[in-house]
Amino acid sequence: MTSTPATTATTTCYTTLDSPLGELLLVGEESPTGPGGTALTSLSMPQQRGAATVQPHWRRDARPFAEALRQLRAYFAGELTRFALDYRTTGTEFQERVWQSLESVPYGTTTTYGRLAEALGVPRSDVRALGAAIGANPLPILRPCHRVIGADGTMRGYAAGVERKTALLTHEGALQPTLI
Repeated sequence: MTSTPATTATTTCYTTLDSPLGELLLVGEESPTGPGGTALTSLSMPQQRGAATVQPHWRRDARPFAEALRQLRAYFAGELTRFALDYRTTGTEFQERVWQSLESVPYGTTTTYGRLAEALGVPRSDVRALGAAIGANPLPILRPCHRVIGADGTMRGYAAGVERKTALLTHEGALQPTLI
């Protein structure tokens, strides 16, 4: 996966994808290195805190997202465990470091905020800042912030809702389905 900071004004396009989590909104910008000429800048779910909203000047076009849509469909079908897409995000240096580190948490596993902080060399006193950076992740699912849980195994906050975090971890086999 490639990540480059967004620096120049480009054409923004978007598309949607029906998924088991609801309709996903994919937003991207022109990129010479991205599949279909587009780098993803955002993926969001319905009622997600801080989610992107379609702007009047954005262009609806699924074509530049063909590879992202293919990979997301394969993920939800249980056929893909790691994404290979071009991202362009605009976080702080700290946020970018945290977001990139999320990609190192393997499919079907979890880590804790504390272990992630330790791996990044973040002092324990700054674990809240780490949590805030994770919560601001503009590419949930793709940069799997859902794989970060509390030290006691609880599902701590998730911008798209704890029930979606639980659904993603269950989908990946990190949690057992609840039988009713």
